[in-house]
Amino acid sequence: MHPVLSAQSSEPTIASLRDISGDGAGDALARYWTFYWAVAAAQLTRWLPRRPGRVLDISHGHSAAQAAEARHTVLEVRDPARFPGGAGSRPSAREQGRSEGLPSSHGAPSSKGTTIPLIGDTGTLGFLSDGSMDAVIAENRVLSRHLATETTVAEIARVLRPGGRVLLCVDSLTLGMALLAERNYWAHLSDVPSAEVVLIPWPDGTITRSFSAHQLRELLADAGLEVEWIRPRTVLSPSTVEHVLVKSPRALPRLVRTELNAPQPDESLGIHLLASARRVGSA
Repeated sequence: MHPVLSAQSSEPTIASLRDISGDGAGDALARYWTFYWAVAAAQLTRWLPRRPGRVLDISHGHSAAQAAEARHTVLEVRDPARFPGGAGSRPSAREQGRSEGLPSSHGAPSSKGTTIPLIGDTGTLGFLSDGSMDAVIAENRVLSRHLATETTVAEIARVLRPGGRVLLCVDSLTLGMALLAERNYWAHLSDVPSAEVVLIPWPDGTITRSFSAHQLRELLADAGLEVEWIRPRTVLSPSTVEHVLVKSPRALPRLVRTELNAPQPDESLGIHLLASARRVGSA
């Protein structure tokens, strides 16, 4: 029997949550992943600046298109060296030009923003100027897959203007410990409480980095970012969501609203942590 994510016997095992992207065919938790991504989209909508601005997206997901729909000019960077197969035929950062060539965030409003796709190093962001971005989106666990996360977060802080904000999602320590337990890495598991960096080997050979809320808070503060909040991606458990949606498939919007309006939860819960932080300084 696989270890569970919580003390409740009804909760799903790590085996059933292994397709973290939620797009696996025949996923036993397909309804939960539908709910998960609906919540993610709603959280991003709430977080995005109301005034059109310049947004950097390194998420390798759908958030860039969503930010553009909200009238922002979005620089969508994909890194084929770190995420093979995800870059397509996008122009390189050098071909696209440095950040000075981006459209101004103070131009006339339009009904829809712009997405500027390019290939670049999402770990160093050396093609962007200091303080050139109003916001950064690092969704889809991208910082857990950047093992030298401190370097990437420092670069995010560098390219943010004073007062600019970042939204990020990482693997939680809860998920990391469950994966270690599932693979019988008991010696490694016993070292987790005292470890400053927790690297998790996955069955497919990849390695990711997991964070407690305390570690994530320290990481952001060390980069000069002021944490606004940290919370689990979802408070409602996969088993609860599956149970409700099996009985009432049309209950998805109500479940999403319930999630968004839930009281501030324990930061340590959930498989993923979501955080918002602001670069220290006047806007």
